[in-house]
Amino acid sequence: MAKATLGIIGGSGLYDLPGLQDVRELDVATPWGEPSAPLKEGRIGATRIVFLPRHGIGHRFSPSDIDYRANIDALKRAGVTDLVSLSACGSYREDLPPGMFVLVDQFIDRTFRRESSFFGAGCVAHVAFSDPVAPNLVARLAKAAAEENLAHIVGGTYVCMEGPQFSTRAESSAYKAMGASVVGMTNMPEAKLAREAEISYATVAMVTDYDAWRPQEAGVEVSSILEVMRANVAAAGRLVARLAAEFPEEREACPVGSDRALDYAILTPPDFRDPALMAKLEAIASRVL
Repeated sequence: MAKATLGIIGGSGLYDLPGLQDVRELDVATPWGEPSAPLKEGRIGATRIVFLPRHGIGHRFSPSDIDYRANIDALKRAGVTDLVSLSACGSYREDLPPGMFVLVDQFIDRTFRRESSFFGAGCVAHVAFSDPVAPNLVARLAKAAAEENLAHIVGGTYVCMEGPQFSTRAESSAYKAMGASVVGMTNMPEAKLAREAEISYATVAMVTDYDAWRPQEAGVEVSSILEVMRANVAAAGRLVARLAAEFPEEREACPVGSDRALDYAILTPPDFRDPALMAKLEAIASRVL
């Protein structure tokens, strides 16, 4: 079994990782572009951790401008086996108030401006994605949240909208009626790319506000969510510290196959594969190529 390395992607408000020790910066080059920021490698206890602020230092990248392929490729090159996305989100449910952590198990992808696959013309691949998060990783997060007395639920559907504008009331009401739990702007195509890279992935959707479906309230504004965001960031630091304290040394086999997603995914025979694309896939798919 491979050694386990825990990756953490920090969303809005989370540009550093409290408690990370023996930190060094990693400038990782990728064939897809530059990641949002240099990776920060360190440890919490005995667990090796690699941290990446999704929006860059100083929140320079909007959700549509993030180079998701570069981010995931860089994390893969750094040895990340398990990846936790910490993401601010809006709630579609009264029982998911600001401050609640939702360990989502499904996604609805409504993005349209983003590259969503490492594969394409010259090497076609189709990975299984019916179960988009890694159950073992979610279970560890749930245990850590319970031990830290953090308000959380296990399960829920995350709608990923393009942004950067917040939802209209019609959009918010429509997704609420569909049964979605939360809405954000960043977990797609991030989760899809992590699956292609055979990285086990889980999301901690940190509720900052109710979305625009409540007619008695004003619409969502950044000024109204900053205080909640700060509290969520502090709680997220505790969650990661507890998760790291009990994280296994060896990578666990994933029940939904996220660690072997490419076993039967590539359809293009070797003689028909584009050499230039093959070179770009070196880190992502070297296990099967």
